Amino acid sequence: MLSENKSIPVKPLFKLNQPDDNYKYLPAPVAIGQYPYRLEPEIQTATPDKMIFQVAGDTGGVKSPAFQKQIAEEMGRQFLEAPSADEKPSFLFHVGDIVYHHGEANQYEQQFFKPYRNYPLPIFAIPGNHDSDVNPLSEKPYHSLDAFCSVFCGSAPRAVPFGSKKDRLSGVQPNVYWTLQTPLANIIGLYTNVPKYGVITTEQKAWFIEELKHAATEQQEKALIVALHHSPYSADFNHGSSLPMLTFLDDCFEQAGVKPELVLSGHVHNYQRFSKTYADGNIVPFIVCGAGGFDEMHWLAEADDISYSNDNPLFDNVKLERFCAMQHGFLNLSIERNTEGRTIKGRYYAIPHEGLKEGESATLYEEFEYTFNPAEKAAYLNEQA
Repeated sequence: MLSENKSIPVKPLFKLNQPDDNYKYLPAPVAIGQYPYRLEPEIQTATPDKMIFQVAGDTGGVKSPAFQKQIAEEMGRQFLEAPSADEKPSFLFHVGDIVYHHGEANQYEQQFFKPYRNYPLPIFAIPGNHDSDVNPLSEKPYHSLDAFCSVFCGSAPRAVPFGSKKDRLSGVQPNVYWTLQTPLANIIGLYTNVPKYGVITTEQKAWFIEELKHAATEQQEKALIVALHHSPYSADFNHGSSLPMLTFLDDCFEQAGVKPELVLSGHVHNYQRFSKTYADGNIVPFIVCGAGGFDEMHWLAEADDISYSNDNPLFDNVKLERFCAMQHGFLNLSIERNTEGRTIKGRYYAIPHEGLKEGESATLYEEFEYTFNPAEKAAYLNEQA
């Protein structure tokens, strides 16, 4: 773990000599909705040219529920106390690990329903590895993602068969990997399964490439965001970067001829913001947002620790811009459209690991901004052609 006298990494890292745990892979449930698994719900925004949404990951936990409760309360408070209507977030996008450690239905009450009981906005989600795992010692046998699908997926809202709030209705997500179509962004959510560094099937890969191409046809008007649980890039001591995920994304972006404007992930229990510069000049931020409540936090690895390495050409154009470790937190993303293109602004809010005292609020830890100009991009591509 990082000490005060050690240097921090400036690039992502691979954790060396990791065992292969792909045997933990579990088949995904059958899709509930129709291919290509798109959902266009009614998203409430104050104006047609601005939308704010919140991002959190790894919110569950069985030992210290106070952390996830404070995160949920702070996100809800920002909606209720927003200074103006156009500063109110419209929904929460959860990047996985809602329930630890095996996605069991009997854990949803304590780890999700209870802390988010008063959260005032819709919640959309992709599964994390813990949501997808199965407890072999469970008295009642179940399949991977049974509980997740009961809570978040469906062809129409229906009663969730577990939890104390018996009138709670399910979400209507069409699949465990799917695209959320909003007024200002298409958010493609991937399912990365149980193993530590993630697994994506050839079927899902083919779907993802087609979704990238489809989203690109709307990129003049809408931002393109990709979300997955396992972090492609990380400099933390517990996981490090995921070689399967980063090579998967690069291959898909190349095959589709499309790059997103932002990549979101969780899995690692901290906040990290990387920027990746591609050969065509595109700069894509990769953001880890996995400090949403689980009590165990992840420091960064020491830059000179021989258990890790950043000596890999895959990291040559990737830079760690900012990080927040050992504090819980969540991200607000604002997408604003103007005559020249659009801007994505981020605000990351942090809560100390010891929690908030009475009267305290989450602290604004950092702000960032990225611009996207479709005309400039089109001119560049024509020039290259």
